Amino acid sequence: MNDELQDSVFYQYKNELEIAKKSNSVLKITEKYLQLGDFFQQTEVYTEAIDQYTSALKMAEQQHLDSLQVILKNRIGKIYLSIKNYEKAETFLMESIESAQKQKFTKAEAIAEEILGSCFEKEGNYLHALEHQQRSLELFTRLNDEEGIAIVNENIGSIYEDLNQFEKAHEYFLKSYAYFQQIKSEKQINVLNNIGDVYRKTNRYEEALGYTQKSMRLAEKFGEKHQIESAHKDLAKTYALLEDHKKAYEHLWEYNQIQEQQFYTQNFRQLNVLQTIYETEQKEAKIELLTQQNTINKANQNLMLLGGGAVLLVSGISLLFMNRKRKEKTKLQAYEQRVLQAELEKKAIEEKKLQDEIQLKTASLSKYSLNIAQKNKLLSDLSATLKKMSSRSKMDTQSKIKDLAKELDFALQQEDEWDEFMNFFEDVHPQFFKDLAQAAISKLSSAELRLAMLLRLNLSSKEIASILRVTPDSVRVARYRLRKKLPINSKQELVHFLMNL
Repeated sequence: MNDELQDSVFYQYKNELEIAKKSNSVLKITEKYLQLGDFFQQTEVYTEAIDQYTSALKMAEQQHLDSLQVILKNRIGKIYLSIKNYEKAETFLMESIESAQKQKFTKAEAIAEEILGSCFEKEGNYLHALEHQQRSLELFTRLNDEEGIAIVNENIGSIYEDLNQFEKAHEYFLKSYAYFQQIKSEKQINVLNNIGDVYRKTNRYEEALGYTQKSMRLAEKFGEKHQIESAHKDLAKTYALLEDHKKAYEHLWEYNQIQEQQFYTQNFRQLNVLQTIYETEQKEAKIELLTQQNTINKANQNLMLLGGGAVLLVSGISLLFMNRKRKEKTKLQAYEQRVLQAELEKKAIEEKKLQDEIQLKTASLSKYSLNIAQKNKLLSDLSATLKKMSSRSKMDTQSKIKDLAKELDFALQQEDEWDEFMNFFEDVHPQFFKDLAQAAISKLSSAELRLAMLLRLNLSSKEIASILRVTPDSVRVARYRLRKKLPINSKQELVHFLMNL
């Protein structure tokens, strides 16, 4: 969905919600909150999605709309699963299952069991994950819901793959693929990737290549960027195992390019939605303020009319006039207080939205730093493998592999990503480097500035070591040297000092 269409849909849903509120129809208002929640979930603005779903849930609870409560709790649980808040996800899903069982709402119960099983799988609790997925499979089978059965079969296959029980994983993946292939659904793409993973992990590399390549062709057909990215990553792994390092490098490069593009696209889309929300609320605040000012103006006009009329009255009723004047003054003060209160509330809203944007940018920055670490690790591992192979005397491709290893080492030494990363960091924390330079006792080196920036993001020594491609011990030594150049007392932590700049 492009930005203009996205804004158009948001404004349409927002207007529909306002109309529903004026109608005082609880069902319509709840429906529109749900509609907005679905919109924010699709655009991956998860905090707003949870807010809208929560508003709908409160209304559903007030009106005792039990079935709708179950549906909303499932959707909230699924969002918390997406943002890896498994504890909250499990709370909502367990409540959903309990309510669905009381209402005999079998499909909603099956969906909740499936999502709950995925939560336990992500936490590594495979026994509980299997129990809930099997329960979901029973419920979907009872409903004769083929799509639900296919989804759960894929989930069970994924659990068995995590447990290295590849034969069982393959069996469940094939069941899932048979259905999705039959209805020509894009969901078959992920299942094909999973089957390719099983073949690769069982050393059947040619078959793995076939399934992964088929997955990528379908992903390109459906325009599924995430799946194309995943296919390139898996192909790089398979070609590396086949010792075709040229193709492995090509697919790894494609994977990194798509991953970077997806990262920026997702963040720009989220920022665009947040900007639209902010502008809408700002306009609404201005309209409300103008309405209240108009009310005050009318009150002032009435007061002037009363004053003019009072002049013409007999002096005997002057006391009555003064009483009325005091009352009108009190009303005017009340109106002014309301205007002031409205302004304060709108400023609070603006501050909250700015904080949300900062949190989003900070989360994006952390994600970008982890992306650098992941990329460095992948490139380092591949470079190390090529160097080991080059030491084997019987190989004819020794010189070629050495050249490739040199190219990879050269790529790892490039500073372009650091420059881009530091520019991105300065967008979020524009005064940080200036304040740090003023606070420092002596001039900081570029390496110390990088370390300070990563510590400001509250990354661990292990994560920093991965990003800088050094050992954790080197990071600890660097932290000690940086600390000595800053005015920090012995009881204060370095991270706290940098966070407060």
